[in-house]
Amino acid sequence: MDLQPLLARFMNEFSFMIASDDSQKRRVYRLRHDIYCEELNYEPPSDPVNKLEYDGYDERAIHCLIEHRRTGVTAACTRIVLPQPDAKPPFDRLPMESYGGRSLTHPELHPQRLPPADYYEISRLAVARAFRTRLHGKAVPGICDTPLEFTDKERETFSMLVSGLFISGYAIGRLLDKSIAFAMMEPRLPRLLSMSGFHFTKVGDTIDFHGRRSAYCITREQAESGMNRQLIPLYEHIRDQLEAQLISSDDLTHRAAMNL
Repeated sequence: MDLQPLLARFMNEFSFMIASDDSQKRRVYRLRHDIYCEELNYEPPSDPVNKLEYDGYDERAIHCLIEHRRTGVTAACTRIVLPQPDAKPPFDRLPMESYGGRSLTHPELHPQRLPPADYYEISRLAVARAFRTRLHGKAVPGICDTPLEFTDKERETFSMLVSGLFISGYAIGRLLDKSIAFAMMEPRLPRLLSMSGFHFTKVGDTIDFHGRRSAYCITREQAESGMNRQLIPLYEHIRDQLEAQLISSDDLTHRAAMNL
């Protein structure tokens, strides 16, 4: 199947952004509230008045959002959490270590057995309901009601959002010269991403945390050797957009991470 026409439309219809100021971060936290607090009831609202969901990791995380160009609506978001060994517990560890540390069983691919400069976690993936596609009759996993009208042609590109989120997180990790990405996922998400050539290694036992979840990781070598060749232009497009924003960002955490 030739993905190029679909990918070209996807890149034209969506923009990829680093949420570097308070206004952009509120857009991320609002989407997370709509999904994690209201729709799925996974988390209590951090700010029920303004309908925002955030936690202690967010202050130093790198937030990425995908915006639908025509409507200006936040379609999806994710965050990249870097290890902070000097932070106070539990923020000296990755989020998945805080709530699933005992489930991490891989003898080698474990954050505590790796140099902190090598790894990071992609977490809080969220796709707004208005942009959500369906897979075998079920909502795409990990994923605000919005009274928007989209053409059938526009909706065809929505299937790329989950891959776009992961590619965004992976691209940021590569820009920061990280070699291993961790994520806590329900079983369907790694299978979905494997269709794009991203083959994860399961590094932990399955636990009950808002449903069945397991820790996975993917190395730079796995991602680059397995990525569907047709996705390379999308990866390069996302990387170039995000790189320019990271370099121009006033966020000292990001600049220090890039050794700027």
